[in-house]
Amino acid sequence: MYKLDLPVDYKEAAAIERRRNMESQRKSRIFNAKTRIIGVDLDAIDQQKKDKQQMEEYERRRHEAFAHDLIRADQIAELLEKRQQHDVSQLNMALNEFRALHQQPNSRREWDLYDPDYLKKDKPARVHDDDPRCGISSMQKFDGEDLNQKARSKFMGEQHREWAEQQAREKEAARMRQKEADRLYELKMRELDERAMDLQRAEEQCRKAMDCAQADYNNALARENAEKQRLHKQQQEDDNATEIANHVFGDILTENPAVAQSAFGAHRVITDRWKGMNPQQLEDIKQTQLNQMKENARLKQEEALRDKEWEDQRIAHARAALLLEREKERAARELNKQFVDDNQRLGAEQESHKEFLDKEVYTNPPTAAYFMQFNTTTR
Repeated sequence: MYKLDLPVDYKEAAAIERRRNMESQRKSRIFNAKTRIIGVDLDAIDQQKKDKQQMEEYERRRHEAFAHDLIRADQIAELLEKRQQHDVSQLNMALNEFRALHQQPNSRREWDLYDPDYLKKDKPARVHDDDPRCGISSMQKFDGEDLNQKARSKFMGEQHREWAEQQAREKEAARMRQKEADRLYELKMRELDERAMDLQRAEEQCRKAMDCAQADYNNALARENAEKQRLHKQQQEDDNATEIANHVFGDILTENPAVAQSAFGAHRVITDRWKGMNPQQLEDIKQTQLNQMKENARLKQEEALRDKEWEDQRIAHARAALLLEREKERAARELNKQFVDDNQRLGAEQESHKEFLDKEVYTNPPTAAYFMQFNTTTR
């Protein structure tokens, strides 16, 4: 007998179908992300995301402003350094040009002592019989004689005078050139100083503008808080005045006898509405009201003092928060630097580990059929 010939158990089939329906419903609930996150305050989360985005945008703009300031300062410093290098280069070029034009070796007085062409320029040992360089053996010149002393002395004097005048002219020309170079250098330094002062004034004006904008923003916040406090105080005073007017002109203080009049007869009154108080009680009520007014005035004065103390504390907290924020920024910069170093190190380690996994471990990568067997049931 085959299995197909067995009778069908309808109860068991119904139970199997019921379990299948429950499993499909459970699967729809679990795998539905929208149903799974019911109960979360989406408006609050959206508001938090919006506040966080606004704070990040504010921090981004602030960092961009500081980055622009740093870039501008670096550009100014680089420009000043380039100008200084250009000035030094120009002075060196002028000095080399002066040396090449006015300090040649052949223009020196001692040139004849170490002239490499001295032997080429020298006269022969003997030119003719009357050559004054002949010695005693020639019988033309004897020891101690100096026949050309006057001419030689005169020539030497003229030559010394010419040399002295030439040296004086050269010194005067060098002094004038040095003076002109000093004057040009001083003018250039003044120009650079003026440009640096202009840049510094521009930077100070920019900083003052930022401080003025911050002060205007703080003043606007202060005025807004003061206006809110004034409106709150005015609302309280109006409410108090309305309450006082209601009490003054109401049936309680006016002692309207018609309120206590009973519908069963004119001689009968409603006890819970009767206003038959004596003058002493009325006077006590008035005195109590005056005391309440004084107490309210005292409470308002104390509230004003508390508000002033709160304002002072708020300003002190704001200053402390600013200092903490600066310290936090410095710590964040150090932490970011450390994070960058750690990330670089971890990146290198991960790359090496990934290369090890790809080449040594994961030699048999899984196919799509392997991943299709997951998340098919809720159990």
